[in-house]
Amino acid sequence: MTRSVELPLWLLVLILAFATVTFASHFLFPSVRWFFRRRLERAVTQLNERLTRPIEPFKLVRRFDTVQRLSYDPEVAKAIAEHCAETGEPEQVAFERVQRYAREIVPRFSAFAYFAFGIRIAKWISRAFYRVRLGAFDEAHLEAVDQKATVVFVMNHRSNMDYVLVTWLAAERSHLSYAVGEWARVWPLRALIRSMGAYFIRRRSRNALYRKVLARYVQMATDGGVTQAIFPEGGLSLNGEVGTPKLGLLSYITDGFVPGESRDVVFIPVAMNYDRVLEDRVLVAADIGGHRKFKLRWKYVFRHVFMHLGQRLTGRFHRFGYASVSFGTPLSLTEFAAEHPSKGDALTKPLAQEVMRRIRKVVPVLPVPLVAAILLEKSALTRAEITARFKALVEDMEAAGAHIHMPRDNLDYAVEVGLRLLLLRKLIVEEGEVFTVNPPDRPVLGFYANSIAHLTGRIEAREIAGLEES
Repeated sequence: MTRSVELPLWLLVLILAFATVTFASHFLFPSVRWFFRRRLERAVTQLNERLTRPIEPFKLVRRFDTVQRLSYDPEVAKAIAEHCAETGEPEQVAFERVQRYAREIVPRFSAFAYFAFGIRIAKWISRAFYRVRLGAFDEAHLEAVDQKATVVFVMNHRSNMDYVLVTWLAAERSHLSYAVGEWARVWPLRALIRSMGAYFIRRRSRNALYRKVLARYVQMATDGGVTQAIFPEGGLSLNGEVGTPKLGLLSYITDGFVPGESRDVVFIPVAMNYDRVLEDRVLVAADIGGHRKFKLRWKYVFRHVFMHLGQRLTGRFHRFGYASVSFGTPLSLTEFAAEHPSKGDALTKPLAQEVMRRIRKVVPVLPVPLVAAILLEKSALTRAEITARFKALVEDMEAAGAHIHMPRDNLDYAVEVGLRLLLLRKLIVEEGEVFTVNPPDRPVLGFYANSIAHLTGRIEAREIAGLEES
């Protein structure tokens, strides 16, 4: 027992390494995790005191536990059995695929990343590029929402800036859990977005097994009271209009809802509009091409980035006009289901229609979209003619209940802002005292005019038809 044993140095190092890892995993790491867990719980408790809607416990459960709960869910197990019976695939292989789907979907929420880092970045980016304004905001209706209800913000999708803008403006009320498409599943965005509480979805997937896992996660989050934010259109608007809704995520929420038993779900309509959408030309090109493939040439991206940096360094940068967000009248799913005693698509379709109607109603009217709409009516107009038509349209829209945001509450100044921003981008041309549309950029002006087309009467608002499964 007391004899010396000779060992090679590499073997001694290996033994010590294993001993260190074993000690740490059994004695050190649990106590360290417990220490940080306690500090996190105290921080979240303090944070919840200032939030209108506190962070629900569901968001704070360990990601591993949520993945396991989702993987072993009875409805998912049933879907696995049906999938195996149909395809002949071994159940263990299908179960491993389900766990992969669950790990892909479930976020790794960090309250610190969201509130200490994410909100500050969102606020800085929003103010760096836009003059941000809060449009319609019915505080009485929003405050009256039952604290026990699950809140779902439903929004039109104009730009990828939508995520940033709403995250900041809703920061005092709650944390928002977004459904994010495949574009964000790249390094390093993936880890950052997961830490912000967003969950990834494969928008084009028709795999029944994947759809069941996603549906059950959405239903669990809804039952757990997680405040969510979804885009019913299912993607960015290519032509600028508030589009037709797809039923995917909404159907998951309604399928898991049992009136009188389930926690109430309150949908809050949110409408956004911009004087400039950063991706406008890319979206218009995709619309003209009849596809949703966005061709982004990196040389143009870098050129614009360097131009932007140069403008900032020389003091020649002007922000991209106004960005405005309006909140509509909340819609209770319990009340809506009582008025529409049906299930499945028979409930989801009218719900989607009503949600989109409320979003359209509160779309903010800004200078550039309105000036664009006027110039598309008649291309060659003088400043006085544009101003007269501008004021007439504003008066008509205000009478119809539209939400107008004009800088300084001065319509003459608003016309000046709209014309200046369009001239800077060379979308319109000034010849003497007459303004005309630059012909190649007519579709881009249409993109902006379409955002308020249902309010101006330039074109009739389209009936919501052709509802699709997202």
